[in-house]
Amino acid sequence: MQICKWGNSLAIRLPAKIVEELGLKEGDDIVVRRATDGALEVERRPSADERFARMLKHRGSLPADYKFNRDELYERGSDDD
Repeated sequence: MQICKWGNSLAIRLPAKIVEELGLKEGDDIVVRRATDGALEVERRPSADERFARMLKHRGSLPADYKFNRDELYERGSDDD
């Protein structure tokens, strides 16, 4: 990878092979981190649409008779005092 000047910052130029393997396109959000061995790891973050689609997969996975009860959720027992 090559580091280039971009305004007052530095940018990493990714090889075409990595771009292809990760399915990257201009504007994608990525995470670059240092692995324990000192190498760099590049990971594509899912888009908002992809995250929403994952959420929809779980839709309806609660029991049909489930009722959300905020009071029950935040209820604190007397032994918490």
